[in-house]
Amino acid sequence: MKTRAAVLDAMGLSPPYATSRPLAIAQVDLDPPGAGEVLVAVRAAGLCHSDLSVIDGNRPRPLPMALGHEAAGVVEALGAGVTDLAVGDHVVTTFVPGCGSCEPCSDGRPALCEPGAAGNAAGTLLGGARRLHRDGADLHHHLGVSAFADRAVVSRRSLVRVDSALPFEEAALFGCAVLTGVGAVVNTAQLRAGSRVAVIGLGGVGLAALLGARAQGAGLTLAIDLSPAKLALARELGATHALDAADPGAEAKARELTRGGVDYAFEMAGSAAALALAYRITRRGGTTVTAGLPHPQASFTVPQVGIVAEERTIKGSYLGGADPARDIPRYIGWYRAGRLPVNRLLSHRLALDDINAGFDRLARGEAVRQVVLFDR
Repeated sequence: MKTRAAVLDAMGLSPPYATSRPLAIAQVDLDPPGAGEVLVAVRAAGLCHSDLSVIDGNRPRPLPMALGHEAAGVVEALGAGVTDLAVGDHVVTTFVPGCGSCEPCSDGRPALCEPGAAGNAAGTLLGGARRLHRDGADLHHHLGVSAFADRAVVSRRSLVRVDSALPFEEAALFGCAVLTGVGAVVNTAQLRAGSRVAVIGLGGVGLAALLGARAQGAGLTLAIDLSPAKLALARELGATHALDAADPGAEAKARELTRGGVDYAFEMAGSAAALALAYRITRRGGTTVTAGLPHPQASFTVPQVGIVAEERTIKGSYLGGADPARDIPRYIGWYRAGRLPVNRLLSHRLALDDINAGFDRLARGEAVRQVVLFDR
């Protein structure tokens, strides 16, 4: 079948993207789902820094590639062997398809699935297939999804069924921004109620982490970013204090406000400098968590003696350490109960044809979570 998709042919084109147009909206061929796969009519897809990092070259991926990984839609067809979904079900995509049988999956850590990671790096679905083609040549899949398209064929392992009453534009956020940000708090840090918390980098993932910290009963909650608008929104969402990351005195102010440092610092900016700041404002015995994805060559150094003598912990968090089948329904339940107002993260709604301008806004820090809507 034919479908429209946003295809990236070259990384590193200069912004503004509305002019250089790194994403071409192209008519492409989409194969029917193979064994263990599902055809999804995409209804909403979020713009994430993980997409932008491929566009600007910070996260190199095989090209040409159809981008997009955070989405919600409706099941249109089932491949052989898929018996636990039905046509018409509403689903959310996740960007690591846990195979269910490798060692990390068997240990209850599907975010670290080894075949899933290999497929994502190669630009294939979990089973190794590429179902998208243009002019007779294969297109690579982005993180097993390629959601900036009218339709997508994905592994069943990339999908979580959700309640059809949840609006698509809200449901989409649970597949990446909420799963990653809230999961970093709940699963990776296992944050204790009353703890002092800092969140550095207030994009969709960072603000979701802030919401997760508040939902878990955090005490003093410090938001740090370069954007005054995002700092104001963080205050509205429950941050007790806000600091400009560009302020040379930000570190000293953070340590003063927190009486020596926070119990948990979450770095969500994908910046080595932000991670260094997060570590420096973490107290003795505290935990620094990073979920940002910088360029693969970026590095971060700390004095080894501090890790030992101060019993400091540094933890990475990928996909929020989540089990999507468990965590997405749980977080949706928290949203409905008023504990996670993730709808406040939606800053822009746009058409697929306007996606390059959307990535300009994201690159300039002018958006939290933008969602492409596919009207049917």
